[in-house]
Amino acid sequence: MGRTYFVEEAIGQYLSDLSTKSKPYVTGLLIGQCSQQRDYVLRAVRTPPKEEQKGDSISPSTLASVDEEWITTHASQVSRMLPGGLLVLGVFIIATPELSKDSQNALRKLIFSVEKSLTKRRLWKPTEEEVSDRAALQICSATKKVVCRTYDVHDPKSSAKPADWKYQSALSASWVALGCTVNVNIHIPLLSTSPNHDLEKNTRNGLNRWSKQIEDSVFLINGQVKDDDTELLEGQKKLRGNAQSSTQLSDVRVLTQLSQGSSPRSTATVQVCSGSINLRGAVKCRAYVHNNKPRVREAVQALKRDIINTLGDRCEILFEDLIINEGPHKKNFEREYHVLPQRLFVPIAGSSVMLSDYKFGDEAAGEIQERFGEMLDQTVQAEDIHIAEEFNTDFRKEGSQR
Repeated sequence: MGRTYFVEEAIGQYLSDLSTKSKPYVTGLLIGQCSQQRDYVLRAVRTPPKEEQKGDSISPSTLASVDEEWITTHASQVSRMLPGGLLVLGVFIIATPELSKDSQNALRKLIFSVEKSLTKRRLWKPTEEEVSDRAALQICSATKKVVCRTYDVHDPKSSAKPADWKYQSALSASWVALGCTVNVNIHIPLLSTSPNHDLEKNTRNGLNRWSKQIEDSVFLINGQVKDDDTELLEGQKKLRGNAQSSTQLSDVRVLTQLSQGSSPRSTATVQVCSGSINLRGAVKCRAYVHNNKPRVREAVQALKRDIINTLGDRCEILFEDLIINEGPHKKNFEREYHVLPQRLFVPIAGSSVMLSDYKFGDEAAGEIQERFGEMLDQTVQAEDIHIAEEFNTDFRKEGSQR
């Protein structure tokens, strides 16, 4: 039996509007949440046009011209804007009847490319029981016929399986939110054998080690340690889904363990270092889970991944900013101090779920609004941008004095 996708009703209108554009095809991403019982689609987002295509009425007429690299880059950018619990769970193509034969092959190729790109960026590993099916949605622009299939991205030889696509109103109006503040103090030694310009690689290696600490942490939900298999909302009154969007917010505390592993004995390693990287500050983290009897395991996993993602994404954004402003070949610096971008949240209309983004101190609200318009095809009012953090998280690189 195939998977069932429950889809926010507004997506139907969004896809219908895209299908009326006078283009042979339109591609885009599906954003939502996977669970063992069912999958949820909260947003569909068209692929933004390239700079040279803006205002250009002439569009490529065959699916052979689908820009795989541009679509995977878009998926990577969008994934940074998703809080814990949400992911890019599929790809869609709206195409003319003449192109419908080639649509499924194009979708299959895109699904595997997008997943490969997103996997490369992750600092965490999926669990064995995790859902690995991704949606391939094909829509005929003439007949409006919708065909949904899935592919198992863990199996490169996977063939298409049929899936149900069901619209539902107020799908995420009363999802459960979990929030926490994590104090970060990460010390990453730079080995003498490692050149300074490998700063990004060294940082990633250090974050990989730190992410294992987060994975092994104890999570207190509203002050309690709960069994993984219990229902998250056990003992709480469930909010009605047909009411105005409302958030059931759980406060979470993260307790990191001092020692790794069960053995009290450990081996110390002495290494010659030329400097160090220090990441210090407090980061705001947030995750959302569906309200269909979610388990504690699902909620904690979503929040763990948000903690790991938010720090990794901020470092990535900082390095990209440095390359743009200072060039890719800057080497041999002794000391550096940078402020990592702050996190912000933006609501989705009719939903209790909020999307995320990051801003540097000198970025104006207009730049954030432009980014949401380009990446998520969403109009954002300046007053709807909620800065989550009052204090900055900083990135320091120190070289040894010689």
